[in-house]
Amino acid sequence: MYGLFEDEDDIFMGSPKSKLMDVIFNANNDVVRYELEKFIDRAAAMEMMMRERCSDKFSDNGDEIEKEIKSYILTNRDEIDSFSKNLYIEMMGAILSQSE
Repeated sequence: MYGLFEDEDDIFMGSPKSKLMDVIFNANNDVVRYELEKFIDRAAAMEMMMRERCSDKFSDNGDEIEKEIKSYILTNRDEIDSFSKNLYIEMMGAILSQSE
């Protein structure tokens, strides 16, 4: 499982999350905005797909979908942490490749 002080033992002195934050705060603002907009669009599309495919399970208010997401995160914490690290690295790479 993901340690509280993950950065302390990292050979590169930072987790993917902390390195992404460094990149976001130091990279070209337009590039960062573009990548964040892409990320939000993707998250919105995934949630809309989930609502469409599970319309019989969820009502329109979104409370059930939020509970389902939180439950999934709790049940799959290790896998979520691992996948999140990959997303941090992917976004960092996209920002850095456009900032050169």
